[in-house]
Amino acid sequence: MRYLPHTEAEIREMLDIIGVDRMSDLFTDIPAAIQLDRPLNLPQGLSEPEVWAHMLRLAAMNRELCPASRFLGAGSYQHYIPAAVPQLAMRSEFFTAYTPYQPEISQGTLQAIFEFQTLICQLTGMDVANASLYDGASGLAEAVLMAGRAARKREVLISAGAHPHYRQAVQTYVQHQGYKLIEVPLAPDGRTDVAALSSLISPATAAVILQNPNFYGIVEQLDATAAIKGNALFICVVTDAMTLGLLKPPGECGADIVVGEAQAFGNAVSLGGPYVGFLAVRQNLVRNLPGRLVGQTVDKAGRRGFVLTLSTREQHIRREKATSNICTNQGLCALMASIHMAMLGRAGARETASQCLQKAHYLHSKLTAVPGVKALYSAPFFHEFVIELDRPAHGILAELTKKQILGGLPLARLGGADNQVLVCVTEVNTRQAMDEYAAAIAEALAREVAAHV
Repeated sequence: MRYLPHTEAEIREMLDIIGVDRMSDLFTDIPAAIQLDRPLNLPQGLSEPEVWAHMLRLAAMNRELCPASRFLGAGSYQHYIPAAVPQLAMRSEFFTAYTPYQPEISQGTLQAIFEFQTLICQLTGMDVANASLYDGASGLAEAVLMAGRAARKREVLISAGAHPHYRQAVQTYVQHQGYKLIEVPLAPDGRTDVAALSSLISPATAAVILQNPNFYGIVEQLDATAAIKGNALFICVVTDAMTLGLLKPPGECGADIVVGEAQAFGNAVSLGGPYVGFLAVRQNLVRNLPGRLVGQTVDKAGRRGFVLTLSTREQHIRREKATSNICTNQGLCALMASIHMAMLGRAGARETASQCLQKAHYLHSKLTAVPGVKALYSAPFFHEFVIELDRPAHGILAELTKKQILGGLPLARLGGADNQVLVCVTEVNTRQAMDEYAAAIAEALAREVAAHV
């Protein structure tokens, strides 16, 4: 009964007050035909020691790989998280009421969100950022809806270099709202084809979407896109916010909306979530922002305080005036991102991004020197790149896994060729691990060749 706090006497007392004889009487309004007339098909409860033993057996089925030997990216990035980040996030100031609607009792939550907004603006070069969103994919979908509201148009151009899952999320959001999504192809070098983009832009275009670096790791031509976008809004997607430690902020390249994923700061990969989306805009778009904004003010005594400044959800205003019904920012995730950003500062973020860049180019040169491996694209890349093997990638990657190396994402899973692999490198990948990766893939390819002779 450890996890069931009510005794039989307490339950009896509550039933007496309600005026029913038994628990089943509470369900008499539900038709008998749809009531379950048997116990749930669940195993019997376990004692705490038995639960621990069961969880340990399940955990033993997982394969733990050294962080340095993981070369997976594609929207989920492994960066080093200092121990101070989770420790500071546990401080009691942040463990206030969940909802920030009552500023007098949730100053810790409100200040954390305010700092997050400020840091995102500094990182992206934009004027205003909201209090975060669920993740980058839903954030991009909200950005598309926002652009449609602001421009009063429904045509959106989206680069083929945007993350496939982000594009799917956008399609899900807009498929019944009259939007027309037009894909802009990539040029042979891996960048979005600017000439094709220019030919597709029309007076009906509400927004142009580019990801930078794009899904294949290529650094896009943001300035060139901004120069040809005309009256359309320019949405820049960033799936690894750590890259902004080195790359020119999208706001300085003409972006009107910057949206993406801040998981790289303070949040572990965690098998896919929870993550922390961000959305930053120009000042003139602030009234079209989804979610909410936290602002700084002073109380009657002149002391600094924080309040919800703008919240355009239907529970706060008339439904027909609401910009979006999205509400819950990933508060704890945003807090940890803020702590990590503040700890790194400009110099630390730049150093981390620089290490990612340099290490990726080191591994790229090592891999492309292996017989049977070549680069797919020639444009400048950041910390991800695509290699092509002279064999199907599935078997080669399986061989690497046997050596405790996660060699990358086989692009066949996302519609690419079966010999293409997306490789990611961050600051946690050591030179030794990269050398071992190159040696292992060379050995695996050589074994394949020998098997076919």
